[in-house]
Amino acid sequence: MATHTPKNILITGAAGFIASHFANRLVRNYPEYKIVVLDKLDYCSNLKNLIPSKSSPNFKFVKGDIGSADLVNYLLITESIDTIMHFAAQTHVDNSFGNSFEFTKNNIYGTHVLLEACKVTGQIKRFIHVSTDEVYGETDEDAVVGNHEASQLLPTNPYSATKAAAEMLVMAYGRSYGLPVITTRGNNVYGPNQFPEKLIPKFILLAMQGKPLPIHGDGSNVRSYLYCEDVAEAFELILHKGEVGHVYNIGTKRERSVIDVAQDICRLFSMDPETSIKFVENRPFNDQRYFLDDEKLKILGWSERTTWDEGLKKTIDWYTKNPNWWGDVSGALLPHPRMLMMPGGLERHSDGSEDEKPESYVSSNTRMVVPPTKNVVTSQKHPLKFLIYGRTGWIGGLLGKLCESQGILYEYGKGRLEDRSSLVADIQSVKPTHIFNAAGVTGRPNVDWCEIHKTETIRANVAGTLTLADVSREHGLLMINYATGCIFEYDAAHPDGSGIGFKEEDTPNFMGSFYSKTKAMVEELLKEYDNVCTLRVRMPISSDLSNPRNFITKISRYNKVVNIPNSMTILDELLPISVEMAKRNLRGIWNFTNPGAVSHNEILEMYRDYINPNFKWNNFTLEEQAKVIVAARSNNEMDASKLKNEFPELLSIKESLIKYVFEPNKKTN
Repeated sequence: MATHTPKNILITGAAGFIASHFANRLVRNYPEYKIVVLDKLDYCSNLKNLIPSKSSPNFKFVKGDIGSADLVNYLLITESIDTIMHFAAQTHVDNSFGNSFEFTKNNIYGTHVLLEACKVTGQIKRFIHVSTDEVYGETDEDAVVGNHEASQLLPTNPYSATKAAAEMLVMAYGRSYGLPVITTRGNNVYGPNQFPEKLIPKFILLAMQGKPLPIHGDGSNVRSYLYCEDVAEAFELILHKGEVGHVYNIGTKRERSVIDVAQDICRLFSMDPETSIKFVENRPFNDQRYFLDDEKLKILGWSERTTWDEGLKKTIDWYTKNPNWWGDVSGALLPHPRMLMMPGGLERHSDGSEDEKPESYVSSNTRMVVPPTKNVVTSQKHPLKFLIYGRTGWIGGLLGKLCESQGILYEYGKGRLEDRSSLVADIQSVKPTHIFNAAGVTGRPNVDWCEIHKTETIRANVAGTLTLADVSREHGLLMINYATGCIFEYDAAHPDGSGIGFKEEDTPNFMGSFYSKTKAMVEELLKEYDNVCTLRVRMPISSDLSNPRNFITKISRYNKVVNIPNSMTILDELLPISVEMAKRNLRGIWNFTNPGAVSHNEILEMYRDYINPNFKWNNFTLEEQAKVIVAARSNNEMDASKLKNEFPELLSIKESLIKYVFEPNKKTN
C-alpha cells in the first residue's frame, strides 16, 4: 500500500466548513507537520472556524486568493510546500444559477493556477483535489449500486459542471506532467460551523427561530449525509495512504429525503411537521438522487463512525450554543438564497424583511416549470379544465405540457392528498372539469424505500388517493388515476412467454413489495367509487432518453440486467389517450399498456441498432438480482385488449417503441 508522510502542507479554503475540520484535525494530531492555510475569507468562510489551531506553533494562516498566481508560487517556494489539499471552491448550487461565472473563476481557474504552480516549482509530492458526488449527475431512482470511481461524469448544474471541469484539469496535469494527483468525490457533509445556506444548518436556525422549514419541490429528493469529523478522518487516511492517480468516493449508503431531514429536525425541536414544513418552488433541475459506491475507501481502511441521530444532535447542540457564529444570515435563510460572491457578501432585502413572496413571485435564479394558467393557450372549443396532482412527478409534468399543446386549461393542485380541506379548497378555486392524479409514492429512491417507510407509503398511496377520489365524487368530478400494473407476477395460468396476459378483472397476485401491496389495496377500494378511471401503468418509457426515470435510460446504464418479457407503457402514445379517456368520461379499471410484451434484451438490442452500435450489456438471473434488492420486483404481461378495443389505433409495444422512441432518437452516421 502506498504511504505518504508530508512535511509542509498547504490547505486551500481552510476557513470554510469541511476544510476547517480537517485542518484542525491535522494540527491537533500531527504537531510535526507544518500546516499553512490559504483562504480569501469569502462569505461562507470564517476565521473563527480555525480557533482550535490558532495558537499552535505548526499553524500559519494566509489571507489570499488561489487565483493569484504570484501569491501561490510565493507560498509554495517560501514555505517549502510538498503537499496540497485543495478544498477552496464555490459550492452552493442555488448560487451557481445566478452567479455562474464566479464558479468558473473560483473552481476552474483557481484550480488551474494551483496546478500550474505545482508544475513550475516541481516540488509537490501530493496534490489532493476535493471534488463532489454531484459530478456524476443524477443517479437512477431505483439503482441499487452507486456510482463508482470510474463512472461517467454527467453534471447537471453550473456548480457540478465547474467541479467536473476542474477534475479534468487535475487529471490532465497528472498525465501530462506527472503531477502526483488524487481526487476525492464526497457525499453531503453536515455538522458544526457550516454556513447556513446549506440544508441542515438552515433548517436548524429556522427551527430555533420557530419559523417554517422551506422545502424545494415535493421534498422527495434524496441525499446521503456524512458527519464532518468522519469526513475529516477520511481525508486524513487518503492523505497518508491514497494512491497517486486514483479517485476515492467518500460516501455512505444511508440515504435520506429532504422531507425526512425536515421531519427529523422538527421532531428534535418538538415541532409539528404538518404546520412547520412549507413547500416552495423547486430550483432548476434539482437532482433527485446522488448515490456512491464507497467500497474503495472502505478497503483503504475508512468507515463511517457517527450515526445520523448522533451527528444531528451534536450539530443542533452546537448551533444552539453558537446562534450568532455567522452574524446576520437572514439572506441565507430565505427559500431561494442568493449570496454575493465577495467577502462577507449577503444579499438582503432593502427593508430587512423576510416575508414570503406572493405566489406569482419567481426569484431571478429559478424558472417556472409550468406557466401560470392565464398564460396557457386556450380555445373555446375545449370547455375543459384539468386539476392535476403530481406536478413534480414525471407523468404529472408531462401532463401539463400535453395540456398546453392541446390548448386545455389546467392547474396543478396545491393541496396535499391526505388533507381533505386543502383538496376542497383547490376544487373551489380552480373549478375543474376533471381531476388527474399522478401523485403518490413509488419509493425514494426506489420501492425498497417503502419497506422501511410503511406508514408514509400508506398515507400517500392509500389514504391520499382515497381522499382525493372521495372529494372528487362529492363534487361530481371524474378522477383519472394513474395506478400500476406491478400487482401481478407470472403464474401457472399466465406463464412467461405464453402471451396470456392478466385482465382488468383478475385479482392481484403479487405482494412481494410493500409498494405493490398498497397499490393493490387502494385499487380494490377504488372499485367502490363510480367516478374513478384507474389506469394501470407498467415500466413507463418515453422518447426523452435523457430522463433518468425512463425505463430504457435506466437499463442502458445498468452494469447487468435481467432478461424477462414485460408489458410496458409508451407515454408518448398513451398519455394523449388518457386525456381522450377523460373527454369520453370513461370509468373503471384499464390495463394502460401497449399490447404484447417485450424483454430487456429486445429493448437493448433496439437501443444498440438505433442509438449506439457499440453498446454492450450483460445479463444476470432473477436469483442474482434478488441478492442486491430488498423487495421483490413484479414481472408480468397484461392483456390490453380492452384498451385496444376502445382505441383501435393503439400500437403493439414493439411498434410503439420503434415509432415513438427509437426512430425519433435514431443516430445517423
